Amino acid sequence: MNPIPLLDVRDGGPVAHAQARVDAAAALRDACLGAIAPLGRYWLSPIDRMAANWLKKSASAYRAELERIVSILGFPGAMTLNMSYLFACTTQAYEGPDGSPRIRRTLDWPFKGLGEAVEMAWQSGPAGDFYNATWPGAVGVLSAMAPGRFCAVINQAPMLRRTRGALGFVADAAINLRDALASEGGWPPDHLLRYAFETCETFEDAVQLIAREPLARPTLFTLAGVKPGELALIERTEREARIYRGPVIVANDWQEPQPGWQARMSQANNDARVALMRNVAPDAPRFSWVTEPVLNRLTRLAVEMCSAGGGDFVARGYECASLLRGAPRPVTADFHLRAASPMALAA
Repeated sequence: MNPIPLLDVRDGGPVAHAQARVDAAAALRDACLGAIAPLGRYWLSPIDRMAANWLKKSASAYRAELERIVSILGFPGAMTLNMSYLFACTTQAYEGPDGSPRIRRTLDWPFKGLGEAVEMAWQSGPAGDFYNATWPGAVGVLSAMAPGRFCAVINQAPMLRRTRGALGFVADAAINLRDALASEGGWPPDHLLRYAFETCETFEDAVQLIAREPLARPTLFTLAGVKPGELALIERTEREARIYRGPVIVANDWQEPQPGWQARMSQANNDARVALMRNVAPDAPRFSWVTEPVLNRLTRLAVEMCSAGGGDFVARGYECASLLRGAPRPVTADFHLRAASPMALAA
């Protein structure tokens, strides 16, 4: 199994990452989009333009940077992949045996190739350095750790429903997408999380920023700081926020039922994933909790993070031979970064 590479892009950020890994980004695009990729000029270019037009109306501080990356990569689909939205995830924020706040999480996405292509970017901002589990050409942050400050992840929020039944689900999904593309002034969730890592010096600064800023789509943000008790889930809609303090398990639903909203995946699936994580001990062996149903055919990444004590970050990529059958399996060596002395160890 290949190691997950660590790239020092503190000078240049995601643009430098894309410049250094153009071939890897092209291979990832082909793996994710499969047979569609050769027809990119006809299928992906119009979607790229739609995503670019929406980005211009958003609050993102990274529009020019993403446009630069698209120019560097030079192929259709770069903008589309950046602006696509993660499918499902499972997250647990808890305190370890020593009381330090920690996060466990899996990222589930239907795109093949993300598990094999994951990379660790060592990035920086005015508030300090952070480590981002990401991909070449990506601008935002989904899973990252800032030593001595906080670590944080994103889960997809439940879906706003206006109708009932399977046909209604399709209609509601289309309406939600239309509304998101028509919205103005909100942050793409992964861009806002990156902004928090770049500018927030403390856990509480990050909580308040994420709860305050307008958002493009409903999203679940889970954060862990460095002191006992510094754990938070921020449930966001476009303009409102609910903050839950303390240990929490997050699937793809609100912590408390909200009328008119439906959990991503199924309610039974969400409940099963939460139940599994509820029985995981704080000192459980590394990735021993990555089992069904938390582990599924869409699982692409598992991480364990802690920002206390100089920081600790472990990551592993997963792939499944087929989205229809077969069990997912690890496809990378475990990446273990101890930020006090930055280095990656293949375990």
